[in-house]
Amino acid sequence: MRRIDAQANRGRILDVAEEVFGAGGESASTEEVARLAGVGIATVFRHFPTKGALVQAVLVRRFDRLREQAEALLDSADPGTAFHDFFRHLVADAATKIAIGEALLDAGGDRDGEAAHASMGLRRAVGALLQRAQRAGAVRDDVELPEVYALLVATSRVAANRDLDDEVKARALTIVFDGLAPHHKISAGDVENRGPAPSPR
Repeated sequence: MRRIDAQANRGRILDVAEEVFGAGGESASTEEVARLAGVGIATVFRHFPTKGALVQAVLVRRFDRLREQAEALLDSADPGTAFHDFFRHLVADAATKIAIGEALLDAGGDRDGEAAHASMGLRRAVGALLQRAQRAGAVRDDVELPEVYALLVATSRVAANRDLDDEVKARALTIVFDGLAPHHKISAGDVENRGPAPSPR
């Protein structure tokens, strides 16, 4: 019974910590987590010896959950939609994830340890979605995961900027997806049929 109670406490602490650090970033505290979780600060530290350990556990669990969501889409009947929808999902999730990451750095957590391993698992799942979308002809076949992930990170940073309105963020995503879409390759005949380029004014 005590083990069940301990597991329930741990899960509740992680749930609350995800909300607290996701909203407050580096300014959030373990005391606030304990208060909102309805446990004593000693209980929090019994499960997570340091603030860094707590934030790292939150980030690892978030990466793992995102990876599982991506893997669940690998059987989708429409690989292109699956890839684009998950890309959007990651961008929408960015502000919270960035805040938790900043809290981890501030707390002195090991960003290159478990969190990095979990992040790579998510990256591989995104790569699998990309490959399926490319095989289905929904994404251009001359891009690879590093470029796509660079676009994902950049777009996520833009989306995390609260000074931009939703319309601008949506247009930015549209531009990214247009760039990733398969394009008609221009042949020499196409160039000839178009005629000379207009002269600059």
